[in-house]
Amino acid sequence: MLDRRTPGHEPLWLLEIWRGYARGVAESYPSPPRATPPSPAKSAEMSRVGQRDTAPEVALRSELHRRGYRFRVDRAPVADVRSRADLVFGPARVAVYVDGCFWHRCPEHGTMPKANADFWNEKLTRNQERDAEVDLLLEQRGWKVVRVWEHEQPASAADRVEAAVRAQLA
Repeated sequence: MLDRRTPGHEPLWLLEIWRGYARGVAESYPSPPRATPPSPAKSAEMSRVGQRDTAPEVALRSELHRRGYRFRVDRAPVADVRSRADLVFGPARVAVYVDGCFWHRCPEHGTMPKANADFWNEKLTRNQERDAEVDLLLEQRGWKVVRVWEHEQPASAADRVEAAVRAQLA
């Protein structure tokens, strides 16, 4: 029996919930096969990559706040869409994602590692597919999605976000 306090092990009750969920849903919604990280060291390094409060995100938040805009940070815009936007303007129904050039394959700065190319190609392709799925689901629910690349200047990115918020409120 797994001990709930053992680091790295899921509690039994959580495993049972997952097994029950998988039995009831697996036939209609199969999970895509997951890529295997190249090594435990690389997996550990990837898990330490920050998901929020990145420098480009903080710069954009500062610029928008300076302009008088208020928003929620790291929130799911819609409960039934499994995605957390970097910035959410609830009343305007605008979700802002600040995408990293590597992780989302920026056309200008995106690079492809040579080591373990199959793993990285699969992973980065899935990131792009997930972005498109989220955009579509949110737009179907009346939300405007603004995607900002990490290399964009905060002022120009804030201009695009501001225009989207104003258009949604009009």
